[in-house]
Amino acid sequence: MVTNLPAEARAKWLKVMEARSIEEKIKALEEFLSSVPKHKGTENLREWATKRLAELREEAELRKRKKVSRRASFFIEKSGDVQAAVIGPPNVGKSIIVAALTGAKTRISDYPGSTAEPVPGMLKHKDMLIQLIDTPPITPGSTSSMNSRVIGLIRNADALVLVVDVLEDPVNSVLRLKEHLESRGILITKPRGRVIIERERAGRSGVRFALMGKLIDCTMDDVRKLLESYRINNALVKVYGEVTLDDVENGLFENRSYKPTVVVVNKADVRPDYAVEKAKEIGDLLIGVPVIVASAINRKGIDRLGEELIKVLELIRVYTKQPGMEVSEKPLVLMKSSTVRDVAVKVHSKLLEGFMYAKIWGPSAKYPGEKVGLGHILMDGDIVEIHSRS
Repeated sequence: MVTNLPAEARAKWLKVMEARSIEEKIKALEEFLSSVPKHKGTENLREWATKRLAELREEAELRKRKKVSRRASFFIEKSGDVQAAVIGPPNVGKSIIVAALTGAKTRISDYPGSTAEPVPGMLKHKDMLIQLIDTPPITPGSTSSMNSRVIGLIRNADALVLVVDVLEDPVNSVLRLKEHLESRGILITKPRGRVIIERERAGRSGVRFALMGKLIDCTMDDVRKLLESYRINNALVKVYGEVTLDDVENGLFENRSYKPTVVVVNKADVRPDYAVEKAKEIGDLLIGVPVIVASAINRKGIDRLGEELIKVLELIRVYTKQPGMEVSEKPLVLMKSSTVRDVAVKVHSKLLEGFMYAKIWGPSAKYPGEKVGLGHILMDGDIVEIHSRS
């Protein structure tokens, strides 16, 4: 294993995972760090944990100050279906983009650094609600408290919109931001494989798997034994791409977090051809990351943002209906490859407990009203009607 942690450290990491408040997380993380031996295999883990501890301490201090001054928290609670943080250097047009797409009252000015607090706005696209967060500028390489706060917003977000100015060496700007984020354990390009481990309440579910990829050096039993060594006996393990047992353990520590990203090369109206050229260079460097050529002030290109975010987040819309009732107007927003089981869990646990069958209308159905089981994989636009004894 990469970390080769002793049993004491594994037990203390469980306390970190179970901690709810910032104060509890800080105490648990301090105890965990004290139990992690210092050797080559734990260098990256210790570095990540130390940085995370510093961020938590700063957030705790910030909340105390806010409480005393009765000002709003820097943290933005998630709303809508997904949250995307709009980030970038000073004066690249982040605020104009958020304001144009959501109507949010962002602070727009010609001088850099005018955004000092995050401002949320809601973008509606294809029945999905995407919360965009206008963030203060981020300066690559800086260890300022503002940079750390923005990193906190990024960690909480489901996706990123990375905005750069066509007149400020956009390729270099993107690469510097990418390097800075990676130094904090945040990836903007999809790794070869990734693992999401969702812990569940104690029960009979045990460790379940959703394989959207494959395990390449281990079996599902190996993964179960690893999780049991961390006292995790009930969890859903989602596997994307090619994943090793080390990747599974890294998934437990969250020391690398992939954030689906869309890059926006803004102010393209000033140098249109140059903007297209630089956007292609960025696309060639960041494989799999969509790049939008845009002029926020003229509202050109930015209307693609909602569609591109949904693509990189790999989301689908699933509409539900009760037997004999109309189809719901608001869809459930799920990950690609989600199943009828995921719908049942999201709607109500009783539907899962008394599940008999589901009827499907839409792209994944062989015919309208097809009867399927819990493992049926859904597609965008499906309608699901669950029949349950409950």
